Amino acid sequence: MKKDLTSINDLSKDEILELMKKSIELKQALKKQPRLDLAPGTMGALIFEKPSLRTRVTFEKAMQDLGGTATYLGPADIGLGKRETVPDVARNLSRWVNCIIARVFEHWKITELAENATVPVINALCDEEHPCQILADLLTVLEHRGSLEGATICWTGDGNNVCNSLMLACGLVGINLRVATPKGFEPRQAVVVKALEYAKTSGASIVLTYDPKAGAKDADFLYADVWASMGQEDEAEQRKQIFRPYQLNKELMAQAKPDAKVLHCLPAHRGEEITAEVLDGPQSIVLDQAENRLHAQRALLAVLLSRRK
Repeated sequence: MKKDLTSINDLSKDEILELMKKSIELKQALKKQPRLDLAPGTMGALIFEKPSLRTRVTFEKAMQDLGGTATYLGPADIGLGKRETVPDVARNLSRWVNCIIARVFEHWKITELAENATVPVINALCDEEHPCQILADLLTVLEHRGSLEGATICWTGDGNNVCNSLMLACGLVGINLRVATPKGFEPRQAVVVKALEYAKTSGASIVLTYDPKAGAKDADFLYADVWASMGQEDEAEQRKQIFRPYQLNKELMAQAKPDAKVLHCLPAHRGEEITAEVLDGPQSIVLDQAENRLHAQRALLAVLLSRRK
């Protein structure tokens, strides 16, 4: 693996599969002992420009499980790129901590942190990608299906940061992906091109459509996310009207396989992108997915921190 995880593009298919294997191994090991001490005495700096439940708690717990600690730095603590330049923050933190976990708005802040830090930098979400979420998603698919290759996922809604990372990962590991979005809300073109390039090698089918029912047809997994991401709150009401046909509901579920599972990276807006009936229903595996944020990120940290001098 590279020093950093700034994008799914930083990983190969084999590296993703190794992280899946490591995630499962550590998940099982921690059932027998309270801590693993794979990175004793280490500290991670959590730079968060956006609010968080799953990302903050799972990274803090993952560091603790490995024998380390984490320190949280909110927007008022740093003023990343305003009070202090991103390179200066990266260089200073590199003298004190063993990794930097950043949840920011602009992707360039992630890349500048990585370029200037001497310790690993992990993209814990930015406006372009959410690679840590996708590692948890792949782990969830693997546990419920038994394999990744050949699975079919339908993404319905906005072609956002999670969708971008999902496309890249599916292309790499051989998962068939259908992305159903309204016109004008497709994933970034550069991401589509890269995902299709990966798919030529893996054999995955990557399809973009404006028809959610066509996307859901015989799918193994149906995946929804919020229609307005953080920073898009002023567009929320307009988006509700545009995205309503893409709601993950009982009718859309009827298009998928009878035993299809429901994914959502949370938080969910019940009654908008997904109905409560589906979110809380017997085919929903969103809590397994949320739990797997911990297991996937723990494995990622174990690998990256094992290289420290």
